[in-house]
Amino acid sequence: MPVLLIALLFGAVHLLTNGQYGFHRDELQFLNDAQHMDWGFVPYPPLTAAVEHLSMNMFGLSLVGLRLISVLAQVLVIVVSGLMARDLGGGRLAQIFAAVAVALSPAPMFDATEFQYTSFDMLWWVLIAWSAIRLLRDNEPRWWIAIGLFAGLGLQTKYSVVFELAGVLVGVLLTDARRYVASGWFWAGGATALVIFSPNLAWLIRHDFISYHFLQGIHARDVNEGRANGFLRGQFLVNANLFAAPVWLAGLFGYFSNRRYRMLAWMYAVPLLLFLFAQGRFYYTSGTYPMLLAMGSVVGERWLHTMRPAWRVGIATLLFTGVSAIGLYAALCIVPLASSGPLRDFALRKNGDLREEIGWNELVAQVAAIRDALPPEQRANLGIAVGNYGESGAIALFGQNYHLPKPITNVNSGWLRGYPQTPPSTYIVLGSSRERADELFTGCRLAGHVTNAWSVVNEESQYHPDIFVCGPTRKPLGELWKYGPEFG
Repeated sequence: MPVLLIALLFGAVHLLTNGQYGFHRDELQFLNDAQHMDWGFVPYPPLTAAVEHLSMNMFGLSLVGLRLISVLAQVLVIVVSGLMARDLGGGRLAQIFAAVAVALSPAPMFDATEFQYTSFDMLWWVLIAWSAIRLLRDNEPRWWIAIGLFAGLGLQTKYSVVFELAGVLVGVLLTDARRYVASGWFWAGGATALVIFSPNLAWLIRHDFISYHFLQGIHARDVNEGRANGFLRGQFLVNANLFAAPVWLAGLFGYFSNRRYRMLAWMYAVPLLLFLFAQGRFYYTSGTYPMLLAMGSVVGERWLHTMRPAWRVGIATLLFTGVSAIGLYAALCIVPLASSGPLRDFALRKNGDLREEIGWNELVAQVAAIRDALPPEQRANLGIAVGNYGESGAIALFGQNYHLPKPITNVNSGWLRGYPQTPPSTYIVLGSSRERADELFTGCRLAGHVTNAWSVVNEESQYHPDIFVCGPTRKPLGELWKYGPEFG
């Protein structure tokens, strides 16, 4: 019950604050893709967009409604963290600390603040770890079906779950868990994962594994721009609450030193090392920390029981106070607690993702105003060419209120949707430099600038501030499409 109350309090805070700003550019991409349901999309598998499709049918374009499922996913992460501590032999103190430490870690906090595929990716990682604990605790091989189920859902959410599955396989082969290889349940679990993943696999084959090429391109960009730097630092500062670092390190030691549960140590070490050497981004491993905090809480609780009551109370109080202080600071940086005043300004200064939620409605209104100022003959055959998926999602979703045409883009899944069969004679061009606009279109003129009411400097206002009105493309759209897709 205390663990459930902690999780519900966490969820309530996010539900009360998630409507403060606007949609993040990533959320706009999910929402846009949700209007074109398929078994796959260029940047990711289909589950996240499918969930958004259901959410839109239930809530419309409601920030709180659409983010509700992300919140519920992280509420489950917190509850399962407490359950893992219980199943590892922890008492109430261990269960409560595990839940609090996870709830006040920056990564789960962020995943409940926005609708991201990482929100569900973390849930599947945690559920796989919990299933592995139950498998090993009870020596019950039927838990391989649950592992296969969550692995399949993970593969339908974010392909990086294969790194955790690599940890599962290495853990099985290098520990006493290798006995399960001879069990039919082990292979049934693998078959379950494959069956769930098979529709997306068929889509990938049909589209020449375009998502693999996307991941290659994005990884090269991340490394080139330094986004993969600070991998080890991020494990301490973001993936888990900094003050709880001794606890999760104790959890890692606890798994390695416990013959029954050693498999879970490899489920952490293998993804960590693979991402480290492949120059992955730090948050790719965030789903491994709840299981470490669960075991660390159990180890810590047993250690406290060897002490005198005064020391026990003092150390426990110190840990809860320190974790709460770090969690409060993280919340001030991550959670949109206020829509005005110093709290808002502090969050926008510290958090680039919050800045990416500002200005999309103003952008669409500006495009509509530029359209309305055009002569009737130019409005009659108008196209809107966009340069990134945030602009594409904003025009597709908010542009309906202004009766704007659908955006034209060869970025990510927009490339698969193609181009108008009747080429527009006039374009409003977003997300492009003057040089690039003149390269692609004829007769371009500057028609406006991207602004937002809060004067926030974000990617759109800093790097793509100009809006152009242009004539037809210099080459036929079919020829331009041969150079796509562009990855972003």
